[in-house]
Amino acid sequence: MIKNKKLIFQIFIYLSIFSLLILFFLWLLQILLLNNYYEYYKTNELNNVLNLIKNNYNSNNFQTILDDVAYNTDFCVEIDSINEELYNSFQNNKGCIDTNSILEVYTEKIDFMESNKSSFKLKIINPKYNNLALLYGTKLENNKYLFVNTSLKPLDTTIDVLKNQFIIVSTIVIVLAIIVAYFISKKLSKPIINLTKSAKELSNGNYNINFKVDSDILEIKELGNSLNYAKNEIKKTDETRRDLLSNVSHDLKTPLTMIKAYAEMERDLDISKEKHDNNMNIIIEEVDRLTILVNDILNLSKLESNMDTLNIEKIDLTSLINTILNRFKIFAYTKNYEFIFNYKDSLVVNVDKQKIEQAIYNLIGNAINYTGSDHKVIINIINNKRTIKVEIKDTGKGIKKEELDKVWDKYYKSEKKYKRNSIGTGIGLSIVKNIFILHNFKYGVESKENEGSTFWFIIPKKKEQK
Repeated sequence: MIKNKKLIFQIFIYLSIFSLLILFFLWLLQILLLNNYYEYYKTNELNNVLNLIKNNYNSNNFQTILDDVAYNTDFCVEIDSINEELYNSFQNNKGCIDTNSILEVYTEKIDFMESNKSSFKLKIINPKYNNLALLYGTKLENNKYLFVNTSLKPLDTTIDVLKNQFIIVSTIVIVLAIIVAYFISKKLSKPIINLTKSAKELSNGNYNINFKVDSDILEIKELGNSLNYAKNEIKKTDETRRDLLSNVSHDLKTPLTMIKAYAEMERDLDISKEKHDNNMNIIIEEVDRLTILVNDILNLSKLESNMDTLNIEKIDLTSLINTILNRFKIFAYTKNYEFIFNYKDSLVVNVDKQKIEQAIYNLIGNAINYTGSDHKVIINIINNKRTIKVEIKDTGKGIKKEELDKVWDKYYKSEKKYKRNSIGTGIGLSIVKNIFILHNFKYGVESKENEGSTFWFIIPKKKEQK
């Protein structure tokens, strides 16, 4: 009946049912089962008195114990023999039953004493108060028997009083329980309802909301914090998606426009062979740029989806870097770039050659894009005892401290205005990051404004390399 109901309603119903169940069990125990419990309690007490007297029968303070029982309790004690009555507390306790004066009870006692049985139990009617009483007996020694009786006082009047009182108390408790259940349910459900409203706004694309939690409940606070974290991540993802679409569109549009323009020139104009060859070269270069862009996007997608695996092999790291630098010699010839490679010895490392080659190529390309007016790019290999550290430095304007962790994001720029790179596609550092993560390499960037940036990664040595 309460499925698919609001949280505040469900909490209210459950707390109300819980309160009613408590009242029901109290009614059951205090009213309906009171007579049975009272008889059970008196029976245990009677057995305890019987054992106390029996265990001290031959002690020096036996008479004192009998007197204490007679004066201080509502138990009546008799010590009889077949032929005579030896002790009776009837005179000391006005609630006692003179069992010898009741013919049927007296006959039962005589039969017990003549039967040589060790114990005796009997429910009798107290003629004075016309209520039920308990009579227990036990054998002390030859021809001496102990009998203890107690009256089960009438509880009907007491129960009636308790019933009336319980009805009043139950009514008050039910009203209070409903009020308390309402406020508790409201307190518990309010922060969750607020979080739900904020989550609906988030689903509509409103990233300016804040999941505020006005609650002392730890789990609800943690839920609010988790939702705020999720909101920030979704916001960053959405911004990255928009930037990626914008920048990729730009990178696609420019070469496509140039290809179309030069192709139309070839079709419509009568040009010389020299211009024809130049136009074809431009078209080929732009197609190559498109190919690089598409390949980078595919590579990044595979790396981020963990679809790519490593093909570990032994390679000469210094030789690999020299090979990569040869591919950039065109920048040294045409734009006066200077590539400085500092290393001492050839170093063999265990890596995925193709992926590490791509990572280093992207880092050098990034340095070319952002180095200073001196056009210097510096590559260092630092051979430590347990690790090999590779650094790629530029001499550009540097990166602000608060932006260092963001440079690995796709198309991240300190300024949102997009600038076409001299080389690369704008997602090179994202590819680098995923390659290093796949290799489980430590990596990072250090930078000072107007002094340049240093990108680095660390390759752990295997035992045979140490």
